[in-house]
Amino acid sequence: MIHADYIINGDYVLPMDEELTVIKNGAVAIKGTKILDVGTSQEIFKKYTARTIISGEGKVVCPGLINTHTHAAMVYFRGIADDIPLKEWLENHIWPAENRWLSPEFVADAIELACLEMLKGGITTYNDMYFYEDAAGEATKRIGMRAVLGVGILDFPTVSAKTTDEYLHNAEQFVKNWKGDELITPCIAPHAVYTCSPETLKKSKAMAEKFAVPLHIHLSETVREVEETMAKYNKRPVELLEDIGFLDETVLAAHCTWVEGNEIDLLAKRKVGVSHCMESNMKLASGFAPVVMMLMAGVKVTFGTDGAASNNDLNILSEMATTAKVHKALVQDPTVLDAKKVLLMATRWGAEVLGLGKVTGSLEKGKAADIVMADLKKPHLTPMYNIYSHIVYSMRPSDVEMVMVDGKIVVNEGKLMTADESGILYKAEKWGEKISSEGTV
Repeated sequence: MIHADYIINGDYVLPMDEELTVIKNGAVAIKGTKILDVGTSQEIFKKYTARTIISGEGKVVCPGLINTHTHAAMVYFRGIADDIPLKEWLENHIWPAENRWLSPEFVADAIELACLEMLKGGITTYNDMYFYEDAAGEATKRIGMRAVLGVGILDFPTVSAKTTDEYLHNAEQFVKNWKGDELITPCIAPHAVYTCSPETLKKSKAMAEKFAVPLHIHLSETVREVEETMAKYNKRPVELLEDIGFLDETVLAAHCTWVEGNEIDLLAKRKVGVSHCMESNMKLASGFAPVVMMLMAGVKVTFGTDGAASNNDLNILSEMATTAKVHKALVQDPTVLDAKKVLLMATRWGAEVLGLGKVTGSLEKGKAADIVMADLKKPHLTPMYNIYSHIVYSMRPSDVEMVMVDGKIVVNEGKLMTADESGILYKAEKWGEKISSEGTV
């Protein structure tokens, strides 16, 4: 018998492998940070013994969900400014609030709240673009979550940097600080084509290539962005990035709401990953990304929540359900974005577009043990006919019972194990009181 640290059982185990297998009465064996084996419970218990066996009666076991685009620390600005256009939201509310409040302490405290929310909703990895990411990395590691963290780069001053060169210097230092970390992957994150010049974008690309790290950018989020880019460069945003040699498989492009045929072909050709932020795009009335067209062209589309200031939550389960239903209606075809494809987008594809496909995203031998167990004994999940359908269309964050990241249980019986939940909420309330008292809201 081979000794494992954990054997996790489930009525259903969904490895999210190439065959999208469904293993009834399945189990996962874990040793250290890695998955040893996946199979039926009978197969696993014939080969392995474990010091801890987790019962899976009435449970489903699957890979952790991947949030491929967010600004995690913006949870502290949740609800600060709603029901207004993106330009007004940014320029009159969010940027002033950030200039007043952002600091390493603010980011560290806010990241704890964001990680708490995401983990309890089954998210084990998130892809961030923000400021003071050293503080974000430290807080994320304390909680025990996996993240790709990108230092935002802009061509105008903020509290984190005064010049483009300072942003780039900060980004380079961050990459040097975190490169090779088991949980934190550093990233270069130029904000967008309308906030970064072509020269800044090229410098960002060169830095990402130098250190072999991912690139993360907002792309074609609004009609205004496309119109301004056309007026300034006589090119659409995707075409501009193609012309300066920015696009390749290391790039994660958030939104892509207003991309057209030739641009979609370019994204597919260059193997650019896309993060679809359905609920944020709807709330800000930015439009509907041509997700079905992108998928048909071969683009890997994944799910992002965006920041909680524009969503207003960090709930990938909700994004999955909303996206599947809205795009069926948009193209008037109930067969598109079927439940298996949607869960694939939220797991294995999410890891792949972040350059973590060999690390996480599926339950396979040798991959990190990033695992979610959810309770199926709920009224809204009964009776059971199709496990994929139930997860995509019916499951809620409150159904998540256990979450493991890198072989460590971080959520058990729905409670965070790595930090004091009440303390995290208390700090968030105190920050909210300070922000409200100064009339920022």
